[in-house]
Amino acid sequence: MERLLMVWMLTAALAAGAVNAGTPCEPKKADVTSFIKAMKLAERTMTALDKSGAQVALIARAGQDLSKYGLRYSHMGYVWRDHPQGRWLVVHELNQCGSARSALFDEGLGNFFLDDMHAYETRIVVPGAAAQARIVAMLASTTPLRLHDGRYNMVAFAYSTDYQNSNQWLLETYAASVSDMPIDGRAQAQAWLKLAAYEPITLDIPAMARLGARMFRANVSFDDHPLERRMAGKIDTVTVDSVLRFVHQRDPQAWEIIVMLPR
Repeated sequence: MERLLMVWMLTAALAAGAVNAGTPCEPKKADVTSFIKAMKLAERTMTALDKSGAQVALIARAGQDLSKYGLRYSHMGYVWRDHPQGRWLVVHELNQCGSARSALFDEGLGNFFLDDMHAYETRIVVPGAAAQARIVAMLASTTPLRLHDGRYNMVAFAYSTDYQNSNQWLLETYAASVSDMPIDGRAQAQAWLKLAAYEPITLDIPAMARLGARMFRANVSFDDHPLERRMAGKIDTVTVDSVLRFVHQRDPQAWEIIVMLPR
């Protein structure tokens, strides 16, 4: 049955002539091997999520290779069991076409893992029951849109509202979910995160690398970072690792699942 389902999904994708991988600008030719791997990882992830009994979880993928910064996972979102549009959909912010803009998306697990994966594995954090209930209530409200800023910057400063990266959107909406104080905007979310001792990851990016990235990539900017830190090559940004570390600090009941395909 699994093989028949895989063949059917692959045939449908090939018939369409392209596979959409998260933030496409131009049609991409279907890569049969990548498609099959993505679907297998999606199936195993859904099985693990069903077994977990969770309503909602945080899910990370190993998309971009960030090993030179000591990071394994590049991007994360919420995976919601009873999403109004389908079971186990991923709610996340995505950069559009490498531009300076982003948007919020609801996607199936298969599409989530089609976005140029560096490694076919996922890290899932299941919050405690109380936190799950609050996150589900947040996702069903207008908060995700209110805390979304379309001005995208891959390395946005963790404590600035000039830009936003995708992991920062998740962190700020998580803050709005678990905080005991009302959070109506990004500045309030960041103020609470400071009080709650959230610590971003510091990336060491030398001046020439910053200049090259700024000149040739619309989705990278450094002007929101404090001048002294920026000149020292210290870029403090929101990463998957920093978000998951913070979640575990705030929620002792949170636990993890790792799903991967054999190498």
